[in-house]
Amino acid sequence: MPFPYEEFELSGVRTYPLASRQSKARAQDFGRPHQQGSGFAEWFASLPDILGAKDLKAVVAALREAKRRDGGIIWGLGAHVIKTGGSPIVVDLMRRGYVSAVAMNGAGLIHDFEVALSGATSEDVDESLGPGRFGMAEETGRLLNRAIKDAADAGQGLGRGVAAFLAGLNPPHAAASIAVAAHVLSIPLTVHVAIGTDIIHMHPDASGAALGETSLRDFRYFASAVARLTRGVYLNCGSAVILPEVFLKAVALARNRGIGLDGLTTVNIDFLRQYRPQTNVLTRPIAGTGGAGYSLIGHHEILIPLLAAAVVEGDEDKQEKGP
Repeated sequence: MPFPYEEFELSGVRTYPLASRQSKARAQDFGRPHQQGSGFAEWFASLPDILGAKDLKAVVAALREAKRRDGGIIWGLGAHVIKTGGSPIVVDLMRRGYVSAVAMNGAGLIHDFEVALSGATSEDVDESLGPGRFGMAEETGRLLNRAIKDAADAGQGLGRGVAAFLAGLNPPHAAASIAVAAHVLSIPLTVHVAIGTDIIHMHPDASGAALGETSLRDFRYFASAVARLTRGVYLNCGSAVILPEVFLKAVALARNRGIGLDGLTTVNIDFLRQYRPQTNVLTRPIAGTGGAGYSLIGHHEILIPLLAAAVVEGDEDKQEKGP
């Protein structure tokens, strides 16, 4: 049976005083116009205490507090952070005491290695794939695979072995290398490899045994570092699959040993929200810990320098370490 054309009766609609409502946007949290010449710290403080800006301020505060309380700060870095020019920013934070350990996927290490050696990285895949040149840079494949085999022979992890090997080459662009900085500053570097995903695996010098042995050792080093993150911070930057999965397994090992990781802060920095970073970094690891997870959405080449500048600008102890 069809309904009639009948207007809804509004005479009995109930209202309430506006002042009695809990509102999510408040004038006291709004941003303030920037005053010319006031400086970066004042500009950062003037950002709204709402949504992404509020989260960014919270991450800055967590990093400062983790350093103050020696809670530990681990940076998980995908290749894109390096390809977009973030390495000098990370190296500076390493020298300032805002990095307790660094984890990379295999591609991240490759790009760092090429930058240190030649001052450039990231080939044009579309251009090189057709002629069969993709991934076939001689020095990258030969030297990195040699360094990984040497690390296996020495009973070292992949990250530590390659970092020492690269530093020993005294590469012309060492100042832009996270791996070299890790070696010089004695900051653990771990590399987490999926066999077949990286260009050096296509080279005849690649050794599955060496890759597997050194990367597994690095996972155990990484798990040991994660287990120290009570009241610390873990940042996942630009890795959508490998590092979030590795981080979750490290958290699982810590919990298995009765380490609760109370007060853990986790951060994901990337272009968009994706399943594994959301669940394996921001949600599951902090459940029941009293910690917090923050998603900072945007370009690495903007967000990481912005985050670092805010941390450094407000740091009472600005002393750098190392050369």
